[in-house]
Amino acid sequence: MRGASRASLTEAKERLEAALSSGDPATLGDELFAVLHLLDREHGLRRVLSDPAQSADRKVAAVHGLLEGSVSAGTLGLVEEIVRLRWARSVDLTDAVEELAVIAEVASAEAAGRFDDLEDELFRFGRILAAQPELRRALNDRAAPLESKVQLLSDLLERKVTPATLRLVTEVATYARGRSLERGLDFYGRIAAERRSRLVAVVRTSVELTEAQKSRLSAALSAQYDRDVHLNIEVDPAVLGGLSVQIGDEEIDGTIQRRLGDIRRRLTR
Repeated sequence: MRGASRASLTEAKERLEAALSSGDPATLGDELFAVLHLLDREHGLRRVLSDPAQSADRKVAAVHGLLEGSVSAGTLGLVEEIVRLRWARSVDLTDAVEELAVIAEVASAEAAGRFDDLEDELFRFGRILAAQPELRRALNDRAAPLESKVQLLSDLLERKVTPATLRLVTEVATYARGRSLERGLDFYGRIAAERRSRLVAVVRTSVELTEAQKSRLSAALSAQYDRDVHLNIEVDPAVLGGLSVQIGDEEIDGTIQRRLGDIRRRLTR
């Protein structure tokens, strides 16, 4: 997002926090996802609600007429406030609603004291998809009924992960919005990390790290980046030794595998 939409997203997040303080975060998240689905389906409605030439009162009236009685008063009030804001493109409005829905789901895990579990579970499910191509194909199958995907994920994850994780994974798998499953999970994971103003480091290592090693690595990275850093650990025997750390687009690679690759490249020059 750029310009007016970015400023509107910041304001929408502030209004979401007010709604979270007086409502149930899980309900708010579920209902915002339902609003997102409606706006993505109804292109004409989305254009009207994001059109700067339309009066704010007309937009609010349209939202009120569509949603009253279908969502909670807190969700209705929040969406009415969102459409009063200025959005440069119609897609910016729907992207904002999606981000607010994810934040609300994350807040529900936070309220239950399960924030760290949520982050770890989103990351680990992404790795399960990478390791199990049959599961990935089943969830990517566009011909498969959505109900079958929901049931599959329920059978796999219910009572094994936080309720918020199950809701977010189900959303990614059944409503991808043009993203792959892995990209969707990464996107939701970044939103979760941003809520605590911390970075996420993906660490690849050949052996499981001890708790003391994890603590030292997290402290060193936090000092380097001047922000809290959450570690997602991926044990990969192909690393051979050492470890690699990726934070956003930046990679710190100290693995034997990387050094061997450098040697091979020098030999073939």
